Amino acid sequence: MRLLVTGGAGFIGSALVRHCLRETEYEVINLDNLSYAANLENLDAVLPNARYGFVKADIADADALQRIFASHDPDGVIHLAAESHVDRSIDGPADFIQTNIVGTFELLNAARRHWENLASTRKSRFRFLHVSTDEVFGSLGKEGYFTETTPYQPNSPYSASKASSDMLVRAWHHTYGLPVVITNCSNNYGPYQFPEKLIPTVILNGCEDKPIPVYGEGTNVRDWLHVEDHVRALLTVFERGRVGDYYNIGGRNEMRNVDLVHLLCDLLDKAQPEGKARRHRNLIEFVKDRPGHDQRYAIDASKIERDLGWVPLMNGEEGMRQTVEWYLTNRKWWSNIRARGFSGARIGLESVLSGEQGAK
Repeated sequence: MRLLVTGGAGFIGSALVRHCLRETEYEVINLDNLSYAANLENLDAVLPNARYGFVKADIADADALQRIFASHDPDGVIHLAAESHVDRSIDGPADFIQTNIVGTFELLNAARRHWENLASTRKSRFRFLHVSTDEVFGSLGKEGYFTETTPYQPNSPYSASKASSDMLVRAWHHTYGLPVVITNCSNNYGPYQFPEKLIPTVILNGCEDKPIPVYGEGTNVRDWLHVEDHVRALLTVFERGRVGDYYNIGGRNEMRNVDLVHLLCDLLDKAQPEGKARRHRNLIEFVKDRPGHDQRYAIDASKIERDLGWVPLMNGEEGMRQTVEWYLTNRKWWSNIRARGFSGARIGLESVLSGEQGAK
């Protein structure tokens, strides 16, 4: 089995590639355009490997995709390539439309042409797994969970672009017969996550004695899924999921943002060398909320647990402890990113500032 993994140098994509090379016999072709959040260093631990290949290309480049499918002849696609940071989508939504919508469209076209020309046995086992997010469902109140039948109500440019890509994948299945499966996951965390996301921001700012920002009052709730649990789920769905179906993937680990930040600060306190004790909670700053910030996400993952036998294995607090230790142990990895100009400064304030100016 030869897999084409898009976005395989990113956070979740590289975790999937590492998992495949460690735990399966699959050949893996990593297609990535190496945008700002991609990092081939994420794969150093499993390379060199004769079952791995890398191609630098943009999923919105139709000619490049045609060449890649022809030369590498994959038996399936796991599509992870995406612009994924909500704050960044507020400042620059055009990149999200181009990658998440146009890119998915071009990838679907290339996959369809490839699939239609496969021999019957390979054609019957070919799968296109599209990896999406729970953010397409919008915001929950204090109760309830997102299920596979929850209506889409995206509230940010990022989630709107992912919702659009989900609908394209659905349409390519129902119109052209392309054998697709769609997953919607909750917030991921773990090693190698780019420092702009909440958990690495808290850890790295704590390491550098910088203010730790908490949006609004910190009452927004997210369900946290360890990336290793996620990639196990993705392979489970790819191998055994029902064609044309949706599967929600969640960690059963809901936390308010402020409680998560407190936990990470306490874990940083415990990780300090003896005699260096300080209270990282003192670095917390409550800042102006993100525009359109969804209040709560919570995933009902009972379908994948019941039908495919997958369950999350990582306990929330233990997973956070391991994540803190990884960033403390791998300072060189994130220091290199800092050196490229990613200081952790806040983005995504464009509409807030515009509103303030208009009110004056």
